Amino acid sequence: MEEPILFELQDKHIGVIRLNRPEVMNSFSMSLLEEWNRILDELEARQDIRVVIITANGQKAFSAGADLKERKQMTDAQVTSTVALIGKTIQRIAELPVPVIAAMNGAAIGGGMELALACDIRIAAENSKMGLTETSLAIIPGAGGTQRLARLIGSGQAKRLIFTAQLVGTEEAKRLGIVEETAKSENLFNKAMDMAGNIAENGPIAIRRAKQAINDGIETDIHTGLSIENLCYQETIQTKDREEGLQAFRDKRKPNYQGK
Repeated sequence: MEEPILFELQDKHIGVIRLNRPEVMNSFSMSLLEEWNRILDELEARQDIRVVIITANGQKAFSAGADLKERKQMTDAQVTSTVALIGKTIQRIAELPVPVIAAMNGAAIGGGMELALACDIRIAAENSKMGLTETSLAIIPGAGGTQRLARLIGSGQAKRLIFTAQLVGTEEAKRLGIVEETAKSENLFNKAMDMAGNIAENGPIAIRRAKQAINDGIETDIHTGLSIENLCYQETIQTKDREEGLQAFRDKRKPNYQGK
């Protein structure tokens, strides 16, 4: 039996997570969630990984979210517990200190969309559809969707999409600011790898602190945000990477950053 989710290290500093249940639109089974949290334990403990890409096998779906067939067999208490686990897993992804790129190879619906929203950057295949459709099932997004979508595109547009349970295509998603980049299906993963490679070449401590400054600062007023930025900046000053960057600039060569 194949693993429901796969992890591999590519190009030295790029970790790739692949949802591997294409036959059921890469939905979140309990076994997938358990393995995902094991992978996250590993990612949080490693210092060599500088960027993470999350994608899925198959051409039809990035993820349809919760496994509704599995959920039919659950009690109300078990459903509540499972939704909490999905939310916890997605929050752990959002809190990874390194940039996370969602390479959306198809439909991202419900929890699959919430997963994408927790990533730092979203690249969608041109044939993708996406949305938070939970109200059509008489529930609401329960793994961060109401909060992250509203913060990303504004409360009015988020309410429109959530209240109507409407799916949008890639073109509209980019216009709304849900996705940052688009690609042909056959080029999607290569485009994500190119972006990840560009990120991984830069100072890894600086990238982590830049992510922290943006994520923490955007939740505050501008004065507090500037203080957060200054503290994150100070953490880069005493690093060997900063010295290497200056020396490489003088030598007119590419820097060799070590994350130190």
